[in-house]
Amino acid sequence: MAKLRAVECREFIKAAIDKADEMGVPVSIAVVGPEGNLIALERMDDAGFVTPETAWAKAYTVAAFRSMSPRFPDGLVIQQWFKERNPQLLISLAAMTNGKIAASGGGAPVFIGDELVGAYGISGGTSQQDEEMAIYARAKVGWAHQSQSEPKASVKEHINELYAKAGITDRKL
Repeated sequence: MAKLRAVECREFIKAAIDKADEMGVPVSIAVVGPEGNLIALERMDDAGFVTPETAWAKAYTVAAFRSMSPRFPDGLVIQQWFKERNPQLLISLAAMTNGKIAASGGGAPVFIGDELVGAYGISGGTSQQDEEMAIYARAKVGWAHQSQSEPKASVKEHINELYAKAGITDRKL
């Protein structure tokens, strides 16, 4: 069983902060294990006071939904899925988990091979800015945000449709 270690999480957080500094956007970054428990969390000095909880909620949400289905490679897809099907369920889940459910960009699962080992969330910029920081940091530390096994064609098609409906044109499976 693979495991995400705190030292690896700190490397990811440092990379995200480097990108946030470059962009001039103070953020908070959270990394959780596959069950949603917090491994590491950091708030940049000028980040909003609510951003640590939001970053943790994004990471928790991705861990919860990615472990349930290959249809949720990131927070933007989860957000679009809820928007199409049942926006009230998203609100209800947030209430039932004491605010730990937040579907937004800037969060994705972390895989080692085919095993989900955790998830991260970044909060403080726009969804697109948070996502840009996440992509940069993930590439810098070599984290995979998808399973190494190829998803079914129907799953790929569904994810690509969700991206298109959300107006995300720079990403496809």
